[in-house]
Amino acid sequence: MTILAVAALYYATARLGLLQQLVRGQVTPLWPPTGIAVASLLLFSVRVWPGIAVGALAVNSSIGPTALSVLAIVVGNTLAPICSYLLLSRAGFRNDLDRLQDALALVFLGALGPMLISATIGSSTLFLSGALPASGFWPTWSVWWTGDAMGVLIVTPFLLVARWARWPHAVGLLVWAEAAALTACTLTVTYLATNAGSSSLLFLVFPFLIWASFRFERAGAAPCALAVSTLAIRASGRMTGPFAHHDLLTNMVTLQAFNGTVSLTALLLTAVVSERNRTHEEIQRLCVQLAEAAAHQDAGSRRAPPEA
Repeated sequence: MTILAVAALYYATARLGLLQQLVRGQVTPLWPPTGIAVASLLLFSVRVWPGIAVGALAVNSSIGPTALSVLAIVVGNTLAPICSYLLLSRAGFRNDLDRLQDALALVFLGALGPMLISATIGSSTLFLSGALPASGFWPTWSVWWTGDAMGVLIVTPFLLVARWARWPHAVGLLVWAEAAALTACTLTVTYLATNAGSSSLLFLVFPFLIWASFRFERAGAAPCALAVSTLAIRASGRMTGPFAHHDLLTNMVTLQAFNGTVSLTALLLTAVVSERNRTHEEIQRLCVQLAEAAAHQDAGSRRAPPEA
């Protein structure tokens, strides 16, 4: 049942990702299925890999140039998430994302490194099958790598956070108002920054990521990073704002650098804040234990009879 659910989610999110395709109707700067695949492997272990393969086959069978090419692309799309999972497991990755080392591992071992596999296999397959000219190899490779890496950096943290999310009951009105203000400001500023004519305005989104990380930790930072990156990807697909008047490879480098910085900022800040809060709680717990031990010892000394 889990394998079928993974396959269905992979296929459904792939169809959404293809709405932003830039090359041959199948290469997109955001490929959410890769994030689904890595999150599924982290949550359910490597036993769900057939679901990833089936989902990839269902998607690529209708858009691949040849049957052999489809199989090669499916192999690449399956191997890359499995490699991410194995590297993260070897590094001692924890799904709670509450440590600095987990954030760094997800960025470098989960996203940037292993996604070279799928990008290289996929682009090489399209080139060798004659569906891609030699001049389009590196632009296609850059879009493919960007899409897969962004799927891991954006979708995987969101899913790992969403799995333990619960509706808060003891939250005051001011907190809800702050969350609403954060959401509105983040969406508005990101929309303006990604539609302005200068790439220098992209930095305006980072104060809101910092706000989300410090005030709402993972529950706030992950959705904000997802929203910011999605709007940036839409702008790059339309080639508007800071992505206008540039070639495809330049836009992918810019998008990868921006979204990578967004994800890294959100993940690292939330990890640092979580570690700080956990250390503070541990200190408080030890102080309470010390105070109770001191009170117990003082009470015992008062009850002890005087020596003859």
